[in-house]
Amino acid sequence: MLTRRSLIATALLVAGINPALAQAPAPTDPVAILTAIYTRAAKGKGDGGGSFVIENKTAKAKYLSKSLIALWAKADAHTPKGDVGPVDFDPVTNSQEPDVKSFKVDAEKMEADKASVAVTITGHRNDRKPADQIVHYEFVREADIWKIDDIRGSSDGEAWSVRKMLTDSLKT
Repeated sequence: MLTRRSLIATALLVAGINPALAQAPAPTDPVAILTAIYTRAAKGKGDGGGSFVIENKTAKAKYLSKSLIALWAKADAHTPKGDVGPVDFDPVTNSQEPDVKSFKVDAEKMEADKASVAVTITGHRNDRKPADQIVHYEFVREADIWKIDDIRGSSDGEAWSVRKMLTDSLKT
């Protein structure tokens, strides 16, 4: 039989647990961050892409390292008005036309303040070369938060790196 004391204790216990269960923790490691990014990119028909990672200053601040943000800002400022910037595709999906049906995230190297993670993307169309299905991420820790410091991949066998594209754009 429930007493008033056990009923109150149970109510207090449930009240203390409920908020913790209701709040989903923010992704705190590179694998969780990329899983969240690609889960969003694969929603619906999988054609929404991952441009939300780089679409504006707020998004860049959420996902990218300070040094990559600074380099991107320099490259954008160096781009002639009316021209497309040095990154003219969606690096998250390695495409002009995103197509993400499923994905697999693999931690390649995890250190205290650096990490390398690969994501293998499978599309609905299956029209990519196997090497072009893999996107590599370099992460760094900034103030105990993991941030993307570079995104690398290949397109038709040609290797690319966001950091290299931005750096090379400053040379012209």
